[in-house]
Amino acid sequence: MTLTRRNLLGRSAVGAGLAATGNLAALIAGTSASASAFATGNGSPTAGAYGELITDPAGLLDLPPGFSYTVVSRVGETMPNGKRLPGRFDGTGTFSGPDKSIFMVRNHEQGATATAIGAPTQDAVTDPAFIYDAGTRVVNGATLYAANGGTSTVVLDKHGRKTDEYVSLAGTFNNCAGGVTPWNTWLTCEETEVKVGANGALKDHGFVFEVDPFDPQNNRNPFPLAGLGRFAHEAAVIDPRTGEVYLTEDASNPHGLLYKCVPNNPNPGYGNLRAGGSLFALQARDGNGPVAGLSVYRVGGTVLQGGWVAVNDPLAAVTSTRKQFRHAANPSAPVATRSRKLEGAWFGNGKAYIVCSYASPSDGSGGRHDGQVWALDPQAGTLTLEVYFPYAGPAGGGAEDSVPDQPDNITVSPYGGLILAEDSEGGQNILAVAPDGSTSLLARNRRDIVTPASEDISEFVGVVFSPDAKTLFFSTQEPGITYAVTGPFARVNRAK
Repeated sequence: MTLTRRNLLGRSAVGAGLAATGNLAALIAGTSASASAFATGNGSPTAGAYGELITDPAGLLDLPPGFSYTVVSRVGETMPNGKRLPGRFDGTGTFSGPDKSIFMVRNHEQGATATAIGAPTQDAVTDPAFIYDAGTRVVNGATLYAANGGTSTVVLDKHGRKTDEYVSLAGTFNNCAGGVTPWNTWLTCEETEVKVGANGALKDHGFVFEVDPFDPQNNRNPFPLAGLGRFAHEAAVIDPRTGEVYLTEDASNPHGLLYKCVPNNPNPGYGNLRAGGSLFALQARDGNGPVAGLSVYRVGGTVLQGGWVAVNDPLAAVTSTRKQFRHAANPSAPVATRSRKLEGAWFGNGKAYIVCSYASPSDGSGGRHDGQVWALDPQAGTLTLEVYFPYAGPAGGGAEDSVPDQPDNITVSPYGGLILAEDSEGGQNILAVAPDGSTSLLARNRRDIVTPASEDISEFVGVVFSPDAKTLFFSTQEPGITYAVTGPFARVNRAK
């Protein structure tokens, strides 16, 4: 998530048509794929399932009729321990607590630097036992931390009122996405390959950590889950049937891979992943043999066969995990299937849903698109292209762009279909993909439109439903604001 295409490419949807095609029939039995509900004349979406978004008079979040929001958290606010809440919110999980309360664990994607208002996680804890890497460096006479990321935990009562908020993991690096476990903990992922000694780091980074949302004492003395590999982690999801963990990698030169860890201890429970496991990389196949990259596929419903090849050095002691497979500098290595911007992942309906945010020949991809969602079916051994966003055009791209592109975080909707969070160079939207494959806007970041272009207004992140499915939570990363949205979510299933 740190590097987005806004840094690399420009594009404009003005005058360009957009169609997202998909085949989400597996989510709701008996449904079939159809074209997306988007106009092709001016690049603007039709009302779709939820209706036209209503301009928010507060200038924060536009929502459809019948929906409303509350603000859960803001970066820099004072927490009960008297410390400031760190910034750069990202991947988020929710968990059911006593008396219908909600426990939420939220990532902070901070690396070697942190914004002035977004305090490093190490400044936001009172007990150093919650800090993984306390390394520092001196820059222009100032002492700075080597690792500023981590997680915060928020507790809401049954009325949605915040009763507690604290940093539950500190001293990690670029905590990006992650995933919930079947035993109700949060896996938080470091999107980095920083090693000990870099910028004052005392430890290697690029790991997954397990965070207990209910008992803070379990988060003391953070323990990297080495069996899940050391690489630029994005998201992690678990197949509850087998305990196998699927992990995405957001990287370039060469592009990242999709991994699977077969744990040594498959029994569900807190801490079981500390026993390690065997790491594999996806080697998908089509009728022509092993697939080198996913970007070339454009037809919703395309099915690839899944296979796995062992990662010989999961801790990347000598060579990055993705570089251990065939690429320009290592042409004789085994083929593993790559994609630019492998981002969010979520497990639901027996499948792992995987997002590829975008691809272009200019970044070394074999094809070009503005987003793909793949469904990995572990039991069938297949990988299916569920949602496809065609490339919308080459130049420009303004803050008022309402044509969806570059999906990032994802969750499976309890009402059928998917919810996607954009990380776009234009307007930032929350997207609802219905079971028939059609796509509608569910929310728009109004600050994109009312804020001067000189101010950094970045992506939506951490999209996730509450355990009772009544509330959808998500955040903006810059500035950090976490929202709770309620409304008629089931409307997405109405006939088009």
